[in-house]
Amino acid sequence: MSVCKQDPMAPFLPYYIRGKVVKVFGRGSKELGFPTANYPEDVVDKLPGEFLTGVYYGWAAVDGGDVHKMCMSIGWNPYYKNEKKSMETHIMHTFKDDFYGCTLSIAVVGYVRPEKSFKSLDDLISAIKSDIAEAEVQLDKPENIKIKEDNFFREGGS
Repeated sequence: MSVCKQDPMAPFLPYYIRGKVVKVFGRGSKELGFPTANYPEDVVDKLPGEFLTGVYYGWAAVDGGDVHKMCMSIGWNPYYKNEKKSMETHIMHTFKDDFYGCTLSIAVVGYVRPEKSFKSLDDLISAIKSDIAEAEVQLDKPENIKIKEDNFFREGGS
């Protein structure tokens, strides 16, 4: 899978978001094997209307700490038939503890693919692995690495 040739989100990115991490579904780590940090509804509701549902990549920091690569889903997660739009951020780093209540600062840099449903949990997990691999490739590009150094991450924190 590769990033859309004509990235429909390019005019709106990078986009910076900050908010507290809340406990929502609890399925990221347990069921999927990819822990996620979730924003509360008020943060999700503030996304510009132009934001398409789907998978994005970018940078993330918890409480003003180190900046790490991230892959994020924005939408209703059709496989799970969510009733509310969510933002689930997978930070590509292993943390030793949960960080519910901490401030998550992210820079959304690029768009991987639209949201879609999957026939099985294995198909969903396979797609997530591909999304993460694509995020890795894209975030290693010089134009995306420079966003990691943005002042936004030095300002943010608890």
